[in-house]
Amino acid sequence: MRFYGSGEKGKPVIFLFPGTCCLWTSFDHVLEELHKSFYTVVVSYDGFDPKEKTEFSSMLEECEKIEAEVRKNYGGKIKAAYGCSLGGSFVALLIQRKKITIEHGIIGSSDMDEAGPLLAKLESAIMIPILYPMVKKGELSGWMKKRMDKNADPGKKELMEKFCGMFGIGKGGCPWITKKTICNQFYSDLVTKVDHGIAVPGTTIHVFYALKMGEKYRERYHLYFKNPDIREFDLQHEELFCCQPVRWAEEVVECCK
Repeated sequence: MRFYGSGEKGKPVIFLFPGTCCLWTSFDHVLEELHKSFYTVVVSYDGFDPKEKTEFSSMLEECEKIEAEVRKNYGGKIKAAYGCSLGGSFVALLIQRKKITIEHGIIGSSDMDEAGPLLAKLESAIMIPILYPMVKKGELSGWMKKRMDKNADPGKKELMEKFCGMFGIGKGGCPWITKKTICNQFYSDLVTKVDHGIAVPGTTIHVFYALKMGEKYRERYHLYFKNPDIREFDLQHEELFCCQPVRWAEEVVECCK
């Protein structure tokens, strides 16, 4: 695991957590805006960094390494943490574990899906054959390309292209990522339980709720978090982050006031 810090030291610190099978560089397009208000630290998970020969083991082992970094270099306390998709699960876990202090935890339209071991193994068996070649080669499969090409709506096509870019699609692939890493990350995210009704003194939890994901996610956010600050956007999953970086950064700053 590596931590990529940038910006002006002395400013409030925000940790940024990539989504499932995504590289730390998926935050590149928002860093310039964030640097106006924060010193940024992007987390590069075990198994996903080209500079290391590691494999992703579990969500909890990654949490321990993140907590150690915050204690060692940031006095055990940071201003904020933002997580895309799976990254939102990390933010929730870090808050509920209470090993470090996060003043503002921001959940980026995460689905917060969970499953028991058997169902998680089944879902992994279905998804890994799709995810692994895509991430390793940096290419969509034939049927996925056709589906994307058939989508005539320019807005949806832009979202799909930028969303795929978070996985490294069209950027040369990630030959260092192993199938075991992807399987472990996908499976561990499903079976690692997030507490219900999370509420920690001194921490405010914000949720960027993409309304087009469906009403059930609002209910889910209220299940996991006791008093979440839910910010609604009439958008798809991660559309704000992918397609509106300036507005996204403004919302992050607003959360931390």
